[in-house]
Amino acid sequence: MNRAFTCICGQPIFFRNSVCLGCGRALGYDAARGKLLPLEPTDEPGWWRSSETGTRQRTYQRCENLSSPAACNWLIPPAKPREHTPSLCLCCRLTRTLPDLDVPEHAGWWHRIEQAKRRMVSSLLALRLPIVPRGEDPQRGLAFDILVSQPGLPPVVTGHAGGVITLDAAEADDATREHRRTSLREPYRTLLGHLRHESGHYFWQRLVDGKEWLEPFRAVFGDERTDYALALQNHYNHGAAADWSSRHVTAYASCHPWEDWAETWAHYLHMRDTLGTARGFGIRGDRVELACEPFGPDVLSEDGNGNGALDATDEQFLLWLNHWLHLTVALNEISRSMGVADFYPFVLSRPAVRKLHLVHRVIAHHTPRGGRRRRPLTPPQPQS
Repeated sequence: MNRAFTCICGQPIFFRNSVCLGCGRALGYDAARGKLLPLEPTDEPGWWRSSETGTRQRTYQRCENLSSPAACNWLIPPAKPREHTPSLCLCCRLTRTLPDLDVPEHAGWWHRIEQAKRRMVSSLLALRLPIVPRGEDPQRGLAFDILVSQPGLPPVVTGHAGGVITLDAAEADDATREHRRTSLREPYRTLLGHLRHESGHYFWQRLVDGKEWLEPFRAVFGDERTDYALALQNHYNHGAAADWSSRHVTAYASCHPWEDWAETWAHYLHMRDTLGTARGFGIRGDRVELACEPFGPDVLSEDGNGNGALDATDEQFLLWLNHWLHLTVALNEISRSMGVADFYPFVLSRPAVRKLHLVHRVIAHHTPRGGRRRRPLTPPQPQS
């Protein structure tokens, strides 16, 4: 998605900004349109409208959490009737539980977590995925519990269960998160990565479990009915198999099909959002000069023959996959020139690409484009 925005004064403005640093104008993010808007107050107290030409009829309230440690810059469109407009934006209404904000460090952690959550939710909305707060849909809605471990009680474990994502708030402390990353020998560990991973568990239940995509999932990722608790125990006791990188996007993905899906889902969101952001700033993978063999249609089939006809969704996937390949090679070299860790510390094997391709098709199947429901994609038949 595009994250390159410009204020009407001509200065660049960025996704997290609530004020233009050039002219001091108020800013707000319209999640439905995926745009950061310059704002001006209306004659009605508490209501704002876009300063953009042609959009002055759009009115909004600013999220109540703008003045909280969360510093939310999202906008709230008017409800019908108008007086029923919620005080919190869609993203903030997803948060169900907060730590004690009277503890100074907790407020700072919440700020960082909400920043990451807004970026993730905006990506999911751009993909037209269903995002509904659990308080508004108890059966299928999504909620976030941000918790802090308490003395004498079991430690908080980041995870997902039944539409509720629990996040250990201490992951927002850089030193704590880096210590955990190195102790677990992970090449990448971020708040955004945690949120994207756990959203993968949620959307597996929403889009795959009990649906027509379940058997294709099992054909590519494996049978999720294997003992999950035992699989996690084996992973933490013995680690991943030595050849995990030949089949999975990360070592943790190798422990169980559910985790493989969640890691692949998170990886897919990393790729889509990063490519969209780069493209918004005029950086395109297809313009990077790099002599390498691109992925071809054969990578999408298990036998590697690639004899089947590609539809538009397959072609789109291969196009941005190869753009990603070129972009990350360049960005890794730029990171090394700065003496920091690689921007993208992963290598995509052919089986991992097939898993990313299935995630791509599941999302494409469930998301409309251009305001119309397109003809659903047919799930691939498992190969015997």
